[in-house]
Amino acid sequence: MQQTLKILMLTAGLVASPLIVASTDAQTEALYQQHCASCHGSDRLGGMGPALLPENLSRLKKDQAEDAIRNGRPATQMLGFADTLNAKSITALAEYIYQPPEQEPVWGENEITTSHRLPHPAGSLPDKPAYKADMMNLFLVVEIGDHHVTLLDGDSMEPIHRFASRYALHGGPKYSPDGRYVYFGSRDGWITKYDLYNLKIVAEIRAGINMRNIAVSADGDHVMAANYLPHTLVLFDAKNLDLLEVISVENNAKESSRVSAVYAAPPRNSFIAALKDIPEAWEVTVENDQAKVRRMQTDTWLDDFFFDPGYQHLIGAARDGKHGLVIDLNTGKTVANLPLPGMPHLGSGITWEYEGSRVMATPHFRTGAVSIIDMDSWKVIKTLETEGPGFFMRSHENSRYAWVDVFFGPNKDKVHVIDKQTLEIVETLQPAPGKVAAHVEFDRYGEKLLLSIWDEEGAVIVYDAETLEEEKRIPMNKPSGKYNVWNKINYEEGTSH
Repeated sequence: MQQTLKILMLTAGLVASPLIVASTDAQTEALYQQHCASCHGSDRLGGMGPALLPENLSRLKKDQAEDAIRNGRPATQMLGFADTLNAKSITALAEYIYQPPEQEPVWGENEITTSHRLPHPAGSLPDKPAYKADMMNLFLVVEIGDHHVTLLDGDSMEPIHRFASRYALHGGPKYSPDGRYVYFGSRDGWITKYDLYNLKIVAEIRAGINMRNIAVSADGDHVMAANYLPHTLVLFDAKNLDLLEVISVENNAKESSRVSAVYAAPPRNSFIAALKDIPEAWEVTVENDQAKVRRMQTDTWLDDFFFDPGYQHLIGAARDGKHGLVIDLNTGKTVANLPLPGMPHLGSGITWEYEGSRVMATPHFRTGAVSIIDMDSWKVIKTLETEGPGFFMRSHENSRYAWVDVFFGPNKDKVHVIDKQTLEIVETLQPAPGKVAAHVEFDRYGEKLLLSIWDEEGAVIVYDAETLEEEKRIPMNKPSGKYNVWNKINYEEGTSH
């Protein structure tokens, strides 16, 4: 109580001056409580605005945070404080939100269930689409510039609807098996279930404080969330996002771990999770709404992973960034090591048929290369040199080309086109000089594709998948990922899962 009074007295004193000045930690705390807590939470765990903790701000530089405090963020409820706070106070607030809290935040069953919102419970909305379109050829385009999502008709390539999303969506949206619903996950833990027929939110719930991604089970009955903070996997009933179980992620010695990612494994009727701080991968099956964990020991810590089409093998990227592991999911044993220097982005890997065998290909975060691997022998059969490290690689079963960006480095405005049968780069495009070109997604037929220009004055570019000719540009606010309903629910070999 005395501390609260002290903060209130400090705040009252600060308000008296035209430009508020924070010169002590207590004054900075008072400024936060006065100006920030109503949106971001008194404990910085988030509310209407995102959580303001070091882990949640890892992709926002301090100077960018200062600019947001000073000038606000366009198209959001974040207002600027340039007329209220002086430069020293703005810097102090930016420093404050990058400091870890005195006590480790808690987000358990009570916090999760308290966050639950159910604006349109399952069964309360019409079962027919409110517009005319091929519902299997829709795209969702995530616009990270102002945290919106655009629903795009994949036949006409015209926007149908645009709606606000939670802050910093991450891990890619996941569709229900029938394509009607989509589930979004945000970095600060929110899961949103959205009805594509009626263009309305069905349910929302906050699974954690810092979440990596979500997965939807093959039967569409369950949703699982993978968290960095706290160290948990969280299981929900997909119908209304009711909480079913919070799974503490620990080894037998009670050492806990962040979860690198979780994915559904449809042929196995299970979820697969890789752990960031414990050398294990978990297979989680759900029976009678209860999770059962099977542990697989690994030779090292895994940051990212990929599956063969039959989900018999997990291919994981080792933390050292120098190699990958192939794990037999039936035995849990490591059956091969892959030389993959440069930290492969396996979550963006793709596969195709090549000379009677199936191969997989992956870009690398730290080196300008694409590795192509025979999935029978688990040998790297070719390494393609690119003009810089890449992030995303995409193709389609009906296309002879694979596309890979050059996301990192000076050539980030270029994208390579690879012939999947000659294993050679046949075209290098530069659609918007000086602006990042990244993340391709094909339509359901493999005839058209979309490429993002990651800029606030950006666009989604439509290409003919055969001729590689540009057809149109759709202006958007820093579009990132694009997700086709058919490709995602059918686990098309050229897209991410």
